[in-house]
Amino acid sequence: MPQVKALIGLGNPGDKYTETRHNAGAWLVEALAKDQHTPLRAERKFLGHYAKISLAGQELHLLNPQTYMNRSGGAVAALCQFFKILPDELLVAHDELDIAPGTARYKTGGGHGGHNGLRDIISALGNDKSFHRLRIGIGHPGEAGQVVNYVLSRPGKAERSAIDAALGEIEATLPDAVSGDWARAMNRLHSFTAPSA
Repeated sequence: MPQVKALIGLGNPGDKYTETRHNAGAWLVEALAKDQHTPLRAERKFLGHYAKISLAGQELHLLNPQTYMNRSGGAVAALCQFFKILPDELLVAHDELDIAPGTARYKTGGGHGGHNGLRDIISALGNDKSFHRLRIGIGHPGEAGQVVNYVLSRPGKAERSAIDAALGEIEATLPDAVSGDWARAMNRLHSFTAPSA
């Protein structure tokens, strides 16, 4: 399996959105950059906040697009073109309605499942869906009509702490994922559920 060369965290820019569920992917990249003592910095050519770290003995590009969610593809395409990164060397972290808070799943390929960030990335990569995804559970409000308000609002305290626990577990599995040992990364992450508050 190819190694991962870039981790993309999806979210919306600005203080209004920073703590909302739709930014769960961006939370992961921010946490990883902080733990690696490498702050994300605004990088205009990638339309986002960028850092480069070393993980599992290899270089990993971190990017949180600062376009709105439905325009994430432009930032991803710019990064890929600049560093000659192929779609199957990308790992895109995003919020996932179909998974409960406190759980997360790796997935390779597939459609966008109605997620506007994924939809725009697939389009910007010339319809190539081979990139890896990191689906961070945020739960579902129960009604389709409530989804927009739900993803753009903040999780409650117990819910956020469950999501944060999942982010910590993701970080522990990233060295395996980045070096291409997906089976090991999945085995660990997919058996994890955050303790309920």
